[in-house]
This record gives sequence, C-alpha cells and structure tokens, in this order.
Amino acid sequence: MKNISRRKILTSSGAFLGASMLHSVSPISTPLFAADQFTKNFDVVQADKNENPYGPSRVALKAISKAMNLANRYEGRSRRQLIKLIAELNDVSPENVALGTGSGEILKTGGLIASWEEGSIVCADPTYQDLVRYASRERSKIIRVPVDENLACNLEAISNAIKNDTRMVYLVNPNNPIPNVINGSELRDFVTEISKDRMVFIDEAYHEYVKDPNYQSMMGLIAEGKRNIIVARTASKIHGLAGLAVGFGFAHPDHIKEINQLKTGKNNILGVEAAYASYQDNEFQDFSRRKNQESLDIVETMFKELGVRYIKSNANFSFFKTGIPVEELNKKLLEYDIASGRPFPPFTDWSRVSMDRPEHMQYYVKVFKELFGKRILDSAS
Repeated sequence: MKNISRRKILTSSGAFLGASMLHSVSPISTPLFAADQFTKNFDVVQADKNENPYGPSRVALKAISKAMNLANRYEGRSRRQLIKLIAELNDVSPENVALGTGSGEILKTGGLIASWEEGSIVCADPTYQDLVRYASRERSKIIRVPVDENLACNLEAISNAIKNDTRMVYLVNPNNPIPNVINGSELRDFVTEISKDRMVFIDEAYHEYVKDPNYQSMMGLIAEGKRNIIVARTASKIHGLAGLAVGFGFAHPDHIKEINQLKTGKNNILGVEAAYASYQDNEFQDFSRRKNQESLDIVETMFKELGVRYIKSNANFSFFKTGIPVEELNKKLLEYDIASGRPFPPFTDWSRVSMDRPEHMQYYVKVFKELFGKRILDSAS
C-alpha cells in the first residue's frame, strides 16, 4: 500500500469526491491524497455517538432564540403543549405520554420500576445498556441473550430465557449497535403475550430512520390500552437535540403516573420549545433522512469493495466486521481526526460507525481504505 503522510490525508476534503468516484476508485492502488488537491474544512469526523450532524433545525433554533426570553420561567405550560402535540402525532392520549430529560431518564426509570422487587431483566446482547446498567445497580439480575447468527434479536430465545422472577423484558428496536429491526408482526405477538405477566420495555430511539417494511412500532399497543408496556422515543437523534435532552415515554396512564413519580430530572424550557417546533418541521426530518442515506450509501459502497460483512442499517449508524481489534482501529483513526464507536463485546472486531455529513463520510472512507484496505483484502484472500 502506498505510504501517505497524515498531512496529506488531512488536506483532503469531503466535498471533493462524488458518489460515482467511490464506485470506481480502487481501495489500494489509486493515490487518493494529493496534498495540493483538496482542503479539509472540518475538524473531526463525529462517527462515534449517533448524533444528527445537521441539527437542530432552523425552525428549532428560532424557537430556542425566542425562548431565551422565557428562561426566567418554568416549563409547565410549554411541557403540556409539547405532550399534547406528541400525543396527537402518535394517536394516543396525553395521559399516555411522559416527558423526560432525554429518553435516558425514561430508560432509567424503567430499570427502577423493574427493580422494585428482586428479580431479573431479559435483554438481547449486545444492545443499548442504559436501562439494564441502571437496573443492575439496584436489585436486578441481567439475563443477556446473544443475537443469532444473523446478528438479529431472537424472540424465541428471549422467551426461553424468561424466568419466574423476570420482571421485565427489554428490547431495542432498531437495535444498537446492530442497526437491524425485529419483524413487526412477530414482535407485536410477542409483546402482547409477554406483557400479560410482566413489563415489556421497547426502546425506539431510531424509529424515524427505519425503512424496513417489516418494522412495526409498538405504539399501537399503547393506543389500544394495553398495560405492562413502555415505549421510549427521543428528540436526540433525527431532531438533533441531544444536548437539550428531550425524550418521551409512552404507556398506560397508570404506568405514566408511576414514571412521573419516579423521574428526577427537569426539562428546561429551551429544549421543550425546540422539540415542539422540530416535531412540526417535517421538511427537516425528511432532509435528515435523505442526508443520512447518502452517508450510508458511501460507507456501504466501501464495505462492498472490501468484501466485509455488514448489517443493513435502519438507523443513523452502521455496524461492520473489520477483523481488526476495535481499540486498534479507533486509535489509528483518531490520529486522522476520526472518532469512531467504542467496542461492543463480544463483537470486538466489528466497528460501529455513526453517520456524519456525506462529505465527512467520504473522508472517512478515504482514510479507512488507505489505512486498512489492503490488510482487510489480504485477510479475505
């Protein structure tokens, strides 16, 4: 592989390389980094935290600016207005909605509810850890069920893992770090059955990005009045409001009362007003989905060129097998101003890469192929 300097890579920009070039460039033989050809006009590729690189929207920013004059007020009226809107958008009653400081607060509250009595929580492995990590510090034993050979959540295996003392089944759909979905009709039947005897918590943080036609939100079960089911959503992802921490829990009104009694955080009026504006800004949400797909197309083209296994994404990140210890990979990428996802045992030679802007992901692809392309191709031959 042609040796290159860090300076040469860092003088490359994302704006330089169109999608057609990505298909035609060899990952190992073509010199990609002429120092005087391009200019890198960003600091870091943020490919590690599943954030929306474009948010908040202009509509949300205007709402934040206007709300600065209300910073001396509590968010009571604005909170009720937001809850009413979210209920309408999801065809449920406001009594079915709890507002949290990000979905993280809803997740932790769910973990606390599951831990009132000593028992177990069943979840897929790997998956997002906030709820089970919190519950494990209380009274709960965590039963982790490995994903199947397709890296999918196996509902039959989850069901078989349930014990007499299981207080909650926790599912993330789409999953994280594996951005696949559970078959919708199968999940609905599973949740309906399991919730007869215990709580089922479904984290739908990436709901707005899903394209798989087999996906179903479990919000319909909430609308039908089913008990023992909690669904979590967040404004941190497609709405780009991670720093303002706005999230939602959906459940039967009795469970919403319980969640509200257990919450410890308090939303600030800027976040509430921003979310109220952003959830009505369909144009920005559509834009975010389009740009996210452009970035996914860029990295998936690289996966195909290198012949690596990857999971087709239903979120704003991808998950692919590098065959390289992720700590080694991340350390090297960081030298070229690319932050990439942490390890997710037991998949320690897989990498979760979050989608930054398309021009940033073009830079990511250039660097990754130059640093690791030959090594990956050689290992596959």
